[in-house]
Amino acid sequence: MIKASDVKDLREKTGAGMMDCKNALVEADGDMEKAIKVLREKGLASAAKKAGRIAAEGVVESYIHMGGKIGVLVEINCETDFVAKTPAFLTFVKDIAMQIAASSPLFVDTDEVPEEEINKEKEILRVQALNEGKPASIVDKMVDGRIKKYLKEVCLLEQPFIRDQDKTIRDLVTEKIAEIGEKIAIRRFTRYEMGEGLQKREDDFAQEVMKQTSK
Repeated sequence: MIKASDVKDLREKTGAGMMDCKNALVEADGDMEKAIKVLREKGLASAAKKAGRIAAEGVVESYIHMGGKIGVLVEINCETDFVAKTPAFLTFVKDIAMQIAASSPLFVDTDEVPEEEINKEKEILRVQALNEGKPASIVDKMVDGRIKKYLKEVCLLEQPFIRDQDKTIRDLVTEKIAEIGEKIAIRRFTRYEMGEGLQKREDDFAQEVMKQTSK
């Protein structure tokens, strides 16, 4: 059985995604050095080295859900205009736009979440836990766990990929960096939903968008 600590250690050593590290350890029967070799052979261990490069090219992609109910604009950067025009990069960008439409993230990464937002959410979760009758001695630990869950819901890079729930968007970015050979960065996005903020009938737009991805 592969231990979570080994997966974390391998990720720190190679910069590869969590699922890639886990799969490499499985393939290597838990041998760390063999797992590193597996990742290097697949080009995944080199992705972290590209993180410091400048990515100033790229595209701004739009996605409009059928019927005009949801609209997304997202800017994703790469290093060269050549890569920005390749099918692999453009497909990735389209997937990210659909991810945003389906999963409604509020931020790209956890470091963008304002501290006051975290503190406000912690207070709400603390009151919820106490109202549930949880012992005060374990409330803080419960709140920390729920905050991590909250960040996975609202931060794009932490969300499960709609086309493959076993990997996060962060893992997907790492894979694409290895595949394309350039730094890729999701810079910013805006999501619009018809009637947002107005009293209206509740529709499961996320479910509709996910149905679109299967076509």
